[in-house]
Amino acid sequence: MVPITQVPPSIRDVIYEWRNSRAADLLFTHRTDAIIAAVILIGVSVAVLAGRALTRTKAGRTQVALPAVLQWSGGSWASIVRHGALLLFLIGLPFFVLALADPYSSLTREDVSFPGRRIALMIDASSSMMARFPAAHLNAKAPNEATFFTTVAAAEAFIRQRLSGKYHDLIGLIEFGDEAYVVTPFTTDYDNILLSLSLIGDWTEFMKFPDQGTTIGLAIEQSVGLFKAFDFLEAAGNLMLIFSDGQDTQVTIHGKNVNEILEGARQTKIPVYFIRTSYNKGLGAVLPDDIWKPAVEATGGKFYPAGDESAVLNAIKDIDVRSAGRVDVKRYSSQQPKFSGYAFIAASFWLVALTLQLTVPYFRKFP
Repeated sequence: MVPITQVPPSIRDVIYEWRNSRAADLLFTHRTDAIIAAVILIGVSVAVLAGRALTRTKAGRTQVALPAVLQWSGGSWASIVRHGALLLFLIGLPFFVLALADPYSSLTREDVSFPGRRIALMIDASSSMMARFPAAHLNAKAPNEATFFTTVAAAEAFIRQRLSGKYHDLIGLIEFGDEAYVVTPFTTDYDNILLSLSLIGDWTEFMKFPDQGTTIGLAIEQSVGLFKAFDFLEAAGNLMLIFSDGQDTQVTIHGKNVNEILEGARQTKIPVYFIRTSYNKGLGAVLPDDIWKPAVEATGGKFYPAGDESAVLNAIKDIDVRSAGRVDVKRYSSQQPKFSGYAFIAASFWLVALTLQLTVPYFRKFP
């Protein structure tokens, strides 16, 4: 059973799967059964039409004769519209036969594309994130009002917003303090990412995090390394998203300043979005704002000085709107069933035909 809220994403998944599959590359488990069913259906239809033609009554004593109405003009091509329900049924029939044949793909590699981004999500877990940041909605289930739990909840809200949309993102999760750690590499498994967020958002795990300083530059370097490890660095559709209180004045990492650290992101056209979460502090109220804002926006991204919950939520919505794009991925499959797309298309045509037949008298003309 699929929850009603998941019906639109499920339909999109079916359509994308059908669009990316080629009928010529499919194998069929019940090919013979589908052919026999199609032959029987066609035979029954022909027999019904022939029977109706043979049993049609002729004019006689039981019928009333009317004078013919002269046809002053030729027939209208628009008259074929009254057969619309039948035409929709016939269009859906080949898709039904293909679904009945139970198509599947053998071991193949597919180059598929989806709307979405490759997103490196960075969460600040330094000791300064213990500062208070009340958020009635984001912190509803948190153990306290620490900024860290607000940012974890905000990251979860962002992922769920992407999940409810049309996107198929590849998301990687990085937690950082004085050092940066890859928690989850790039994946399309949203449940895995959400589970990782819930684990790092646990109070006990947060208190055990070993690196209590804030070095945002290392997190960015780790993200660039993650893109490079997956050979995504030169691909289009990449994005970095940082959740931090911005309490980082270290402008030099490994001998490189902030602009040099972000130079790789600029060269490879990876926009960096930075949601700076410091309660009741606007732009410039945190000293490093003047450092990070110009550096981040030079990549094509944006710096969000979020001083309250509404600012955080607005930033998430704005990033979601800005993060439209396409992701090209190589997908390997072994005997994956492919009938759902054909069955869905056939059912859609038939549902429309049935609706027209039952609700609009004009379409009740058969054949």
